[in-house]
This record gives sequence, C-alpha cells and structure tokens, in this order.
Amino acid sequence: MPWKESTSMSSRLEFVLLVLSASANIAELCRRFGISRKTAYKWLERYHAEGEGGLQDRSRQPHCSPCTADGELEMQVLALHFEYPYWGARKLCALLPDTVKRPHHSTVHAILQRHECQVLGVPISQSVVFKRFEHELPNDLWQMDFKGHFALTDTAAGRCHPLTILDDHSRFSLCIAACGNERYATVRTALQSTFERYGMPARFTADNGPPWGSTGLIGLTKLEVWLARLGIAVGHSRPNHPQTQGKDERFHRTLKLEVIGRRGYGSLAQCQSAFDAWREIYNAVRPHQSLNQQPPISRYRCSGRSFPSVLPPVEYLPDDQIRKVDKNGYLSYGHHRYFVGEGLHAESVAIRPTCTDGLLEVFFCKHKVREIDLQNPS
Repeated sequence: MPWKESTSMSSRLEFVLLVLSASANIAELCRRFGISRKTAYKWLERYHAEGEGGLQDRSRQPHCSPCTADGELEMQVLALHFEYPYWGARKLCALLPDTVKRPHHSTVHAILQRHECQVLGVPISQSVVFKRFEHELPNDLWQMDFKGHFALTDTAAGRCHPLTILDDHSRFSLCIAACGNERYATVRTALQSTFERYGMPARFTADNGPPWGSTGLIGLTKLEVWLARLGIAVGHSRPNHPQTQGKDERFHRTLKLEVIGRRGYGSLAQCQSAFDAWREIYNAVRPHQSLNQQPPISRYRCSGRSFPSVLPPVEYLPDDQIRKVDKNGYLSYGHHRYFVGEGLHAESVAIRPTCTDGLLEVFFCKHKVREIDLQNPS
C-alpha cells in the first residue's frame, strides 16, 4: 500500500519515531498514515538496522540477471546493426548465428536502446499489426508497378523510373529495372527478361495508368494484348485504392529507404548495379516478418510455365466471325466501324452473338473487349 505523503523520507521518519514512542498503537498509526502493517514493520526493521538511511528508496533492479545479454551477443547484435542499419530487432534477431542461444527480440531491442542505436528511418519502438492477405502459391499473382521516378545527378542522363515486380505469395522481388521511361517497349523488354529467368505467372495486377492501363473507356493496351497472347491475365486496382497493390507499395517504401534515398546516382547503369546488389540481399538475407522472419527466397519457386520463343496463335470457336483490327483500333462489321482499342492493331478478334437479338460481343483471346448493338451502331 502506498504512502500518503508529499515527502516520503519525512513521513517515514515521522511514522517510525511515533511508533517508537511510549504507548504507541501501531495499528492505529498504520490506519492514519494509510499503510499496511507489513509496510510498517518493513520500515521499522530497516530503521533499526541502518538508521535514517534505511528509510531511503532502494533500486528495484535484481541482484543478478541471468538472462542479461553477454558481451559476445551484444557485439554480434551491434555488428549486424551497423551492416543493416535499416532493420529492426526482429530481423536482426533472426540473423544471429546458431552458435549463440537465440534471445527474444526484446533483448535485441534492449541492446540497441542501451547503445543508443536508431533504426534509420523507423522509430525503434514502432510495432504495428496488419491483417495480411496473400495468394496460396508462388506465381499465382505478381504485382507490378513503377516506383516514383527520381533525378540522376548527371542531368543529361535524365531520370530513373524503377520498375518493380513482386510475387504476392512469397514477397520475392522478381525485377527491379532501372528504366529511362515508362513506355510499352521498355516494360516489355524488362518483363521478357523476367519471364526468361523465372517463368510466367498466372496473373498480373497493376494500377490503371499506362502502359498497362487503358486511358479510354474500352479496349486493351499493347501490353495487355501481349500478355493475353502469353496466357497471362491482367487485373487493375480500383482508382485511388493503393491497398490493392499493398505489397508492392510497401516494397517501394523499403527500396526508397535503403537504396534510393541513401546516395545519388549518375546514370541508369549505376542505379541498376545498386538495385541488383540490394535485390539479392532482400530476397536471400533480409528476414520478413510476414514470413516468420524468413527471407522471401525460402518460399519462392520458379514457375513451371516457360516463356515461349514464339507467341502462340490466337484460337477462337468455329462459329466465331473473325475480324482484323486496323491501325486506329477499329474493326469493320455490317458497314459500320467499331472502336476496340489501338492496342489491338493487326490482331484478330472474334464476334459472337448473345441471347439478346441484335447484340454481339467482341472477344480477344478470353477477354471481352466490347459489345456491338446492331440496333444502335456507334
């Protein structure tokens, strides 16, 4: 029970002296001072043993701490911190060698605090719990996006547009390409190189901007057409809803913190060299909290769908009416022209009837491109 006083020493001394006076009633004095008998006898015992000095507050630190980190452990934690200054206690704990007894991550946290080590860019006490969603298998879904472009130190070299591709299941970084622009040809080259190394996914997800998103109301982009020919579906996030690309967005934050923001780069080649070196660490060394502090490579497997040397032909149903799309993105049917997207230039599309009289559907591969209303052609 706590003392009811403003100055603890004076109150304790007063209580002890009153107790030692003749005809003192200890129970009544305890009630008046608001303390228990156990507390009263503790301070009386200390006063008899040490005098007034025994009434001082004592440190509550235990006489011995068998679980306190030893010097070797502290040196290993500090060495890992200086090598990976952006990683927190959980990640550093997972990287400790098996030669030492692995401590709880709070012990590593305490070591960093004791040596006034700050995790760069992140408060050391930060602890946030997220509800995570992921696909069941590697290569079920890849997330793709451009990290915000940044200027190179050599102004004549332009700007760097980092293209990133992340596997949804494993968080494995499949590509960080230092691009000079965000055009279709540039993205296709980077994707083809990625497919040749890791195989092809079942599906991509991307935002709605070019080159993967169409700026028009209908139609497919050149990139979507190429991916459709490869049998890869493409999904798009809702406008102003970055959570759909949450894993890649979080990856971008780490990339900016640990690579882009650390130094300047004079050329795309310098950027690519830094990206490649960091990607190896991210995939094979850096523990990931959502993967039970294992690196992404522990869960990733290459796709069994190899990239073909020649695009497979587009096949349609026997009763489909086939039309070729002109360079402006139009097809001709029944003396009218219908827009289906410039991305389908020189491609063949299929026109199929529906259950509604006079209403037709236009397909490219498995993608429904648009509807044609013969009663109201436009």
